Amino acid sequence: MAVLKVIEVLASSDKNWEDATQKAVDQAAKSLKHIRSVYVQEQSAIVKDGKIVEYRVNLKLSFEIE
Repeated sequence: MAVLKVIEVLASSDKNWEDATQKAVDQAAKSLKHIRSVYVQEQSAIVKDGKIVEYRVNLKLSFEIE
């Protein structure tokens, strides 16, 4: 039986929400092993002059504890 831990991660991108999510996973993978899943809880964006300039995600990431 595996034991999993869940952490909350915030990330942003100037491209899209998918890129922001991938950046969060990439950064977390630098210090965490055995990432199992990611659940995007919230998406938001920053708008300037009528255009989206930053995409933000708030997500929960689960990983196995050795």
